[in-house]
Amino acid sequence: MTSIRKVTILGAGAMGAAYAAIFCEAADFEVSFVADGWRYERLKRGVTVNGRHYPVAVVRPDEAAAPADLILVALKHHHLTGALPLIEGLVGDHTLILSVMNGLESEEMIGAVYGLGKLVYAIAVGIDAMREGECFTYANRGRIIFGPTPQTGAGRLARLGEALTRGGIPNQMPDDIRRAMWWKFMINVGINQASAVLRAPYGVFQNSPDARALMEMLMAEVIALAPKAGVDLTVKDLEEWGKVLSGLAPQGKTSMLQDIEAGNKTEVEIFAGKVVALGEQYGVPTPVNAAVLHIIKVLERNPASGK
Repeated sequence: MTSIRKVTILGAGAMGAAYAAIFCEAADFEVSFVADGWRYERLKRGVTVNGRHYPVAVVRPDEAAAPADLILVALKHHHLTGALPLIEGLVGDHTLILSVMNGLESEEMIGAVYGLGKLVYAIAVGIDAMREGECFTYANRGRIIFGPTPQTGAGRLARLGEALTRGGIPNQMPDDIRRAMWWKFMINVGINQASAVLRAPYGVFQNSPDARALMEMLMAEVIALAPKAGVDLTVKDLEEWGKVLSGLAPQGKTSMLQDIEAGNKTEVEIFAGKVVALGEQYGVPTPVNAAVLHIIKVLERNPASGK
């Protein structure tokens, strides 16, 4: 297979815009968004990231002239099912699909439509992209950790690693990608939800023992569930996250906090909702996540309370 050159991004929020800018800066990629309706009209104006305007191409689903080499999916979970038909004309025999979405389920959902053989399992860690009005910012690119699905060929993994490195995106392939995905799930359950409840940027968690305590109480329930799912997470994984957290921009905000502040629907169902469901399935108490699930749903329905 040839090297990845044509990169198409599904999702133009903070993460999608940041990765579009990063690939554009590498100057060795043909980068585009795929969108329709009002999103198409908005994206025709390009995106502004870290103060620089990027005139990224945007294609409608019915305009796709040739398959993409790489489709990067950067959507909110509740938008995924409705958006999957948008990439149908862009998926070819050699297309690789990379999801940087939160949660444990996006690859399975995409794979059910386009085949797991076209995907890798992946997580994005440490990228602190934010939306500020019509502009986007990020201070850290973070890294993408990826590994094979049961149907992913070694050639696809090698192509992706080479493309990410060429694009200036730190990346790694761990021995156990499923464990890495649960580690990211643990992080999201902790920092995303605690930040939303406290309306706190990363700096609060870097400096406040009480904020960290709430975050770690949420994460501890994921650690308790993990062995039941055949995953080995320990308290040491909290320490690894602490190292990542210390390097994030203090003014940076999680995606869930940004959603609460904007009055948008959050991904609480795939965080606390998933933890509570797994707790019921495995007979493991999850009282902290159960409480936070209710709190965040109140904040969703009453946006003024999240200001």
